[in-house]
Amino acid sequence: MHNHLSGDPTPSCADIEMTKEIIDAGKRLGIAVHDHIIIGRKGNASMKGLLLI
Repeated sequence: MHNHLSGDPTPSCADIEMTKEIIDAGKRLGIAVHDHIIIGRKGNASMKGLLLI
């Protein structure tokens, strides 16, 4: 989970790429990543809910 200071919780390309890298690293360590939530003044976004992971 992290926040976007801009207030817009829409995942950026960098957010999506970093999340995929974290998921890959977690797999090697036996750690499951269930979601990545972005919080902003305008709401929140779930990468799992958006089908990005």
